[in-house]
This record gives sequence, C-alpha cells and structure tokens, in this order.
Amino acid sequence: MPATRPDVVDPELARYIAAHSSRPDAVQERLMTVTEQRTGGASTMQIGGDQGTMFEMLARSMQVHDAIEIGTFTGYSALSIARGMQPGGRLICCDVSEEWTAIAREHWQIAGVDDRIELRIGPALQTIAELPDEQLFDLVFIDADKPNYANYFEALVPRLRPTGLMLVDNTLWSGEVIDEHATDAITVALQAFNDQVVADPRVRCVILPVGDGVTMIQLAS
Repeated sequence: MPATRPDVVDPELARYIAAHSSRPDAVQERLMTVTEQRTGGASTMQIGGDQGTMFEMLARSMQVHDAIEIGTFTGYSALSIARGMQPGGRLICCDVSEEWTAIAREHWQIAGVDDRIELRIGPALQTIAELPDEQLFDLVFIDADKPNYANYFEALVPRLRPTGLMLVDNTLWSGEVIDEHATDAITVALQAFNDQVVADPRVRCVILPVGDGVTMIQLAS
C-alpha cells in the first residue's frame, strides 16, 4: 500500500483501525499501487482507504446527486464519492494536472463510475466562478493547495445546499497545527483556515481525526 501522510492517531491504533475497517476492493488496491509506481513521493497526497470508505458511505447515506471535488490527484477520493452517489448524479472534479488525472480516468473507467464524473482541468477558482449561478452541491470535498483553502471555502459555502456537507482534508497536518510557533506556509495557512471556519457564523463544523484530519462543515440552521 502506498504511503500517505502520517495519521494523527498513534500508529499502532491506526493499524488497528485499518484492520477493523472495510478493505479497499481490487480496483482501489490497483489504483493505490499504480499511484505509488507512477507518482513516487507524491503518492502521499492520496487519501487513505479508511477515508475513501467514509466518503462513499456519506455519499450513499446522504443520497448525493451533485458533488464537486477540489483537487483530484489520481482519483481515489472521486472514485469513492462517485460510487456512493445516486444514479444520474454528477461529480465535478477540478485539478490542474493532465498527467495525474490520466491515472484517475483509467481507474474510474475500470470501476464503472466514469459516467458520473466530469473532470475539469484548470484553476479551481476559475472553474467554480464559471458554474451556473443556480448550481448547488450536496457534497463538497476540498483537498488541494492549502494556502487557497480559505478561498475555496468562501467560493463554495454559497453553493452548499441546506442539507449539504463540505469535507476538507489535511486540517490537522500530522498534528503540526497545534504548534503556535510554526512558520512554514502550509501549517500557517491551515491554522488560519481552521480559525476562520470555527469563527464563521454561517456554518457548523467538526474536525475528525481520520487520516490527516478531515473537517466536516454544514450550513448553520
């Protein structure tokens, strides 16, 4: 199994969690292997299998029809979300890499979910701005350049349905977000984003210690 960013829980506990969670199937295992082979160290950007299972279960239980993903990489998260979506649903995937998303396209087709996914190559903020004004989403997943998290959040909160859910990855950043003296750009950006979200009266949020931290966000009632 390819490397991902370190889990925020104890490594031994992380192994226990993985052993007692549903395993990735053959297509997902193949995607993990191909991602490591073709992207090398960049494979740490791929979400873990437990996250993929959680995303699929959420999409299914929420009966998601319209979704958008910011940052697709090799497509594991998109594959998981698409599997849980309603028949006829559409997942818009935003990324800037033709090379990495070629791996995604290949595995979406193998998994039989390619008809539910629309890949758009280009800056995500531009893609969002070009969407019809009436376009709303049941599910939003953000896992892209961390300094832009605040901008993606601001662009997509108005497009979240009242019962919709926004998921944001890497919000614990291997625990580095608790370092009050951090100076690296990514940690500082994530600290600022976490502060921004919890203080925003438009939404309610919770950070789950799954993988590298997943923030769940809903509109406040």
